Amino acid sequence: MAIKNVISDMDGVIYRGKKLITGAEKFVNMLVSIQTRFLFLTNNSEKTPLDLKRKLNGLGIKGLSEANFITSAMATAAFLHNQKPAGTVYVVGGGGLINELYKVGFSISEHNPDYVVVGKTASFNFEMLKKAMSLIINGAKFIGTNPDVVDPAENGFEPACGALLASIEIATQKKPYIIGKPNSLMMTIALNKLGVMAHETLMIGDRMDTDIVAGMEAGMKTCLVLSGVTGRETLDQFPYKPDYIFNNVGEIDLEKLD
Repeated sequence: MAIKNVISDMDGVIYRGKKLITGAEKFVNMLVSIQTRFLFLTNNSEKTPLDLKRKLNGLGIKGLSEANFITSAMATAAFLHNQKPAGTVYVVGGGGLINELYKVGFSISEHNPDYVVVGKTASFNFEMLKKAMSLIINGAKFIGTNPDVVDPAENGFEPACGALLASIEIATQKKPYIIGKPNSLMMTIALNKLGVMAHETLMIGDRMDTDIVAGMEAGMKTCLVLSGVTGRETLDQFPYKPDYIFNNVGEIDLEKLD
């Protein structure tokens, strides 16, 4: 079956920190020129679709709309709205996560909230850890936007949401329910947003433990690029493999893939 649609990760695939990855502009231009239905999906919950559109525009990739993006914050908000409409939540996270929760009718509260939701944020501190710990121990349900321990940065890596979740998990002895990749729930939300079938869709990512496994479990073809977290030397550590491997997205020609 020919690949008709693309869902692609962003961090480590399209850009690394504030730098565009080699071939990214060529890749996006190809998607547009051959009229491929596509969606950029990110486990990062800090940014809104408008933020992401502006970031890519600033890096030289123009002509995209907010509808071309889906974040773990959007998936988390959709999940919680389905579980408990108009609920309350204590948030450890950035403006993108808070914005999406407001949009689905949630209230932000530090007093007996229904949920404690954790996403990546550079402002994480001891007081946040203490508050989250207390609320979870007293009955708030523990939700994580994604499990990524590190994210690619310009000069290496930086701590990500999973590092924050680990400290709260150790303090509470409770595990969070993770919404983002590798939970295939996020893949299902993305496929529904595009209105496409999984078996006609290619998932592109830089992480075997989130992007590739989530795409595989959702029934999509998978493509690993080596421009982010997972290196070729670590592939044998995983009990599954991607359908395709490229150094970067600039090497991908959808019309030549089997």
